[in-house]
Amino acid sequence: MNDSGVELLAADLSTDRLHAALRDPALASMNFLNEVASRFPEALSLAAGRPSEEFFDVDDLPRYLQIFCDYLAAEKGLDAERVRRTLFQYGRTKGIIHELLARNLACDEGIDVDPESIVVTVGCQEAMFLVLRALRTDERDVVLTVAPGYVGLTGAARLVDMSVRPVREHADGIDLDHLIEQIEAVRAEGKRPRAFYLVPDFANPSGASLELEDRQRLLAIAAEHDLLILEDNPYGLFQAEAGQRPPTLKALDPSGRVVYLGSLSKTCFPGARIGFVVADQRVAGANGESNLFADDLSKIKSMLTVNTPPVAQAIAGGKLLEHDCSLVKANTREIELYSRNLRLLLEGMDRRFPRGGDHQVSWNTPGGGFFVVVTVPFAADDAALEYGANKYGVLWTPMSHFYDGRGGENQLRLSVSVVSPDEIEAGLDRLAMLIADLSGKEASTH
Repeated sequence: MNDSGVELLAADLSTDRLHAALRDPALASMNFLNEVASRFPEALSLAAGRPSEEFFDVDDLPRYLQIFCDYLAAEKGLDAERVRRTLFQYGRTKGIIHELLARNLACDEGIDVDPESIVVTVGCQEAMFLVLRALRTDERDVVLTVAPGYVGLTGAARLVDMSVRPVREHADGIDLDHLIEQIEAVRAEGKRPRAFYLVPDFANPSGASLELEDRQRLLAIAAEHDLLILEDNPYGLFQAEAGQRPPTLKALDPSGRVVYLGSLSKTCFPGARIGFVVADQRVAGANGESNLFADDLSKIKSMLTVNTPPVAQAIAGGKLLEHDCSLVKANTREIELYSRNLRLLLEGMDRRFPRGGDHQVSWNTPGGGFFVVVTVPFAADDAALEYGANKYGVLWTPMSHFYDGRGGENQLRLSVSVVSPDEIEAGLDRLAMLIADLSGKEASTH
């Protein structure tokens, strides 16, 4: 009761009166994995997909900031007052480092785009959300995505009430015949396949990459079936072997089918939370005029985050400028570290589980990136993860978290990005003991 004698009732916030996505496993997966890591802080983690912290240096940050301020003054012609305002005020919705990102794409990826077609976002996750929100017009719209695939895309689709249809992945990349089958099945149901999301280079979680011939075929499929491609490229720089990297889908795109999703989290540092989307497609208006798709995405962003923090952009922009806008140059040490770690992990698996043995353990051999997928003769589920963390002090990621439904029940993902060579060896020793333990228990039940 309040002072007037009126009974005060608690707000009804039962789950059935909140958005259905909050009950979806896709939104729960990341929280579960983060909580497991915090509950077992002493465990060696072969699970985290974060970039290496070995080369982080706090002293770099003011230098990057000053480099960007000097760029604003010397190249953009801003006086001291306007430089100060650029850093401290809200700023342009599309971002303030769009021109530097356009230079980077031209330098590292051979992608030539109008800087105005770039929207700088709060991480790549916001970029995904903006695109899906724009494409989802009613319940008939569907996004297709690789399975196993990044759970953040599935979660974003849930939040905008967009249906998700999985496309199979095999050892050589994406099953493009299955993509066509899914497109046709969606249309047969009276629905609209709007876009296909993929990570074509060293994908999370599988580590798989798409060969050049398949990239060209995918673009042809998109043109034939009137489909947008959402190309997410966080790992493309981290090729393990020396040699020319394959072209991005965007660089090969002849007809504007590819919306390119970029992130500086792995190639710069995740604390800045800088992502971006290249959306250079033209959107036809009712009056016969047209505008860039990026312009429409920026309208959504203005209602979501208003703008991406200018100070974070400035620091990231300074790092770009220091390396002539080449993230390849900026990541020379990181590329070497990830390549070394991937090699050590694969060699370590070979020693512990020799080819041709009766251990029933197998794994893929990605050409770069952070991740390796291991197949085991038992259920590699959340219970097994917790058991291994508690008894053997090792963490990994159940692959089932990367499927929208069933899949990956006997697989786990290992990550090499934030471990030292000694930690790889110790982690694999612990993993081998866990595999022997659970394989024995599985055998004893049959």
